Amino acid sequence: MTAETSISSHSHHDHESCAHSHGVIDPSLASSERGLWAVQWSTAGLLVTVLLQMGAVYLSGSVALLADLLHNVGDIICALPLGIAFWMGRWSPNRRFQYGYGRVEDLAGVMIILIIAASAVATGYESIQRFIHPQSLDHLGAVAIAAGIGFIGNEAVALFRIRVGNEIGSAALVADGYHARVDGLVSLAVVISAVGLWLGYTWADPLVGLGITFALIHIVWESGQTVLTRLLDGVEPETTEALQQALAGYDYKNLKARWMGHQLYAQVCLAVEPEMSMGDGDAIANQLRSHLHQEIPYLSDISIEMQPKS
Repeated sequence: MTAETSISSHSHHDHESCAHSHGVIDPSLASSERGLWAVQWSTAGLLVTVLLQMGAVYLSGSVALLADLLHNVGDIICALPLGIAFWMGRWSPNRRFQYGYGRVEDLAGVMIILIIAASAVATGYESIQRFIHPQSLDHLGAVAIAAGIGFIGNEAVALFRIRVGNEIGSAALVADGYHARVDGLVSLAVVISAVGLWLGYTWADPLVGLGITFALIHIVWESGQTVLTRLLDGVEPETTEALQQALAGYDYKNLKARWMGHQLYAQVCLAVEPEMSMGDGDAIANQLRSHLHQEIPYLSDISIEMQPKS
């Protein structure tokens, strides 16, 4: 006997009918809503931070503070494609896009990495120019206060985005959160720059600007690996390990998984007794489905094939 059961745990069409009859909400839709909510509120917080910093940059002319401001503006710009991705993630699959629009989130992650890289280039250029043509700065107190505001605002946004990103399995949102975290540390570096300038070290400001550049390059390298891996249908080793641990006790083979945005899709083949009936096979598949969802909440779809033991 050979039985094959395909289980669509979070299928949009299946859950639309369930929602009407049983009041069930599609978890993939809920996670997209939560991601969009996180982007909206964190972006509002960053906008307040940017407006407060703009005045200090105008008064002082600090390149380090300008770099910090540019990164915050870049983070706001990054939120646009990310917000669009979460908005499109709520769309139902159709005949052309049968897996939905989760891949748009991966493309948004690539755009975020490119924006961070562009801000690194701009900051590095301005810092080198300031080394060649040093300038005296004014209102150092305003610079320090604005940098402190930048640290508080960015760290709050980072904590928020990383937490929600991990909850829903969004690499793009986590990457954007780490971007905000580095921007917060950059703001602390700007405070150090202001102290150095106050002590008479004119090179302190562009030196901090270069430090910011290298920090951003590090983010591009680290986050870029995760985003591009998912874009190429790769999965992190810890994700595979989580699936393997959840399948412990089952006789299985050919376990495969891939991400589409913050939704994980997997397939596995279970070995069953040759005399097992279709009804018993369905019961095992339903039990496994329930177990996997408890262990791996971000699992969107699991296809289970059953083959008789040889």
